[in-house]
Amino acid sequence: MNMMKWRDGIRPLTLRLVLVLMIAGAIPALAASSEADFKAAYVAAEAANKEAGALRNPWTTTVATLADAKAAADKGDFDRATALSREAEALAKASIFQASSEKDAWKNLEIR
Repeated sequence: MNMMKWRDGIRPLTLRLVLVLMIAGAIPALAASSEADFKAAYVAAEAANKEAGALRNPWTTTVATLADAKAAADKGDFDRATALSREAEALAKASIFQASSEKDAWKNLEIR
């Protein structure tokens, strides 16, 4: 029986999820953003990152993107800050998905 290793299927799936979430988050960012838009997006991203942390799977890229969003907001660039916050939320959600999908994946490993 020719079985695909679990990691061969998970990694492309995770990558596709990240891309879809990033695109979905970027489309609303095309409109001009206000400080309130940024704050709402940033709070959502922080909440998702906190959930990823609770699952013991936070990504360092999420933390870096949140820091970049905060720096852009401090400079008054709320369009960029909002877009970065939405990107950070997408990354955090992807890390949550990864943690959930790999939670029981070890059971499917082929022992040689």
